[in-house]
Amino acid sequence: MSDNKRWVRIASCDAVPPREGRAAMIDQREIAIFNLGDRFLAVDNRCPHQGGPLCDGIVAGGSVVCPLHAWKVNLETGEVSRPANHNDCVRTYATRVEGGVISIEA
Repeated sequence: MSDNKRWVRIASCDAVPPREGRAAMIDQREIAIFNLGDRFLAVDNRCPHQGGPLCDGIVAGGSVVCPLHAWKVNLETGEVSRPANHNDCVRTYATRVEGGVISIEA
């Protein structure tokens, strides 16, 4: 079985302040990296509602609130939790930190 995924170095840990997000490009995709204090999580940087930049949203627990229309996205699962009863989601990416550098599995 072949696994085509690869780890891509994104940013130093210091580049993403606690409880904030930052955008990064991988190939043609814009990814949002979030520092939750004890770990880093990554999702596509487009809200499923109207494409708002999730990296600019407010981090609340393990979620981010889109800055455009306050949709709330769970950063671990990518699922929308507000508004309720939506089946929308964003893609999530595995992350790891080595030597003070954040990488995501792309």
